[in-house]
Amino acid sequence: MELSRSLFYFVLAGLCEIGGGYLVWQWLREGKSVWLALLGGAVLFLYGVVPTLQPAHFGRVYAAYGGIFIVLSILWGWKIDKIAPDRFDLIGGLISLTGVFVIMYWPRG
Repeated sequence: MELSRSLFYFVLAGLCEIGGGYLVWQWLREGKSVWLALLGGAVLFLYGVVPTLQPAHFGRVYAAYGGIFIVLSILWGWKIDKIAPDRFDLIGGLISLTGVFVIMYWPRG
């Protein structure tokens, strides 16, 4: 249960960071409404809050989160921007997820 809750918080944080950044991107780069930027700022604030729900200390959580962010960014690019990942994206994502599990979930004695 602890593992699934932790992974849920990682994914939620990633969606907040990527989604909030995407909304700001839409405002600055695509000329969309400033309301998207404000919404993006609020979502980015939530990104700052969600990792505090993790059971580990700050450094470990953010180190492991980096791997989750990489994989979610690849998936975001594939589904939202319609840029299919190539084999190197997939290999890099797998390496990143391996790092997440070693950093965050490997048993420590």
